[in-house]
Amino acid sequence: MTRRRLGIRTAALLFAAVSVVLGCRLADTDGVTPVPQLLAFLPWLLAPAGAGLALALLTRWWPGTIWAAVVLGLLAWFIAPYGHGDEPDGRVLASLRVLTSNVEFGRAADALVTAVREERPDVVFVEECEYGCSATLRRSLSGDYPYRRSVEGAGSTGSVVLSRFPLKPAAGIPATMGMPGAVADVRGHAVRLQLAHPMPPLPGQLDVWRRELGKLRDFAASAGAAPTVLAGDFNASQDHAAFRAILDTGLRDAARLAGSGRTPTWPARTAPAIGAQIDHVLVSADFSAGDARFLDLADTDHRALLVDLALHGAG
Repeated sequence: MTRRRLGIRTAALLFAAVSVVLGCRLADTDGVTPVPQLLAFLPWLLAPAGAGLALALLTRWWPGTIWAAVVLGLLAWFIAPYGHGDEPDGRVLASLRVLTSNVEFGRAADALVTAVREERPDVVFVEECEYGCSATLRRSLSGDYPYRRSVEGAGSTGSVVLSRFPLKPAAGIPATMGMPGAVADVRGHAVRLQLAHPMPPLPGQLDVWRRELGKLRDFAASAGAAPTVLAGDFNASQDHAAFRAILDTGLRDAARLAGSGRTPTWPARTAPAIGAQIDHVLVSADFSAGDARFLDLADTDHRALLVDLALHGAG
């Protein structure tokens, strides 16, 4: 095989692999393994597409350069933030700081306590908070956060919502891992809080992943006009159709509103250089976001997300 032919075949294989993923993105479907896993890293498909373009140019494979132009154009189009980016213009009724953190089987509980004491969020959503983690948070933070809702569980199934504001019980979302809910009294205004932690898109378990993201979508659609904060580890990015369906209900991604819509949160070991934003704070249309920061905590594979929100009245 000549070098030119080898270069053309390699470029074609690179373009074909990227094209399959882009085809699913274009068709608004998450496809089958390994497409959902690759969709999480869609912006980094620029690397194989760029390598294919270089090979096409070196081998003077002109149809390949056209293929590359189409692929790179679609990638550029899809990398743009998805969903609503407008914010309310009514007067500010209340402000709150929200933190979400996956503490990886409770291992980062101590690091989270330190971050909470430093950043002083008003509401904290904690995923993968097993029994020991739950006890640590109760022991260390109950003075500043007297209100809590939780699903107690081992391993990744436990979840906790901590709040400075009074909480009323609200139905959570039944799922493999805990997703508790509550209604917070934020300075006289009722705000629906819901923790999100669906299963990840593991091979052989994509139906569970889709079904649990679908439950989050149904929750978002049923919230109506009530001020709502839906936060946690969604195990999905804006490049997953199942996550975009949640945004299509009208919820806004607070990180996107604050100008950080593509900042990776997982895996923490390679973020922010390489990764996917799968940890989100989604808010209803009556919220604006003034700032979003990503915190690196020890002993977890997720970065925590801290956002400053403002609740607005009618414009």
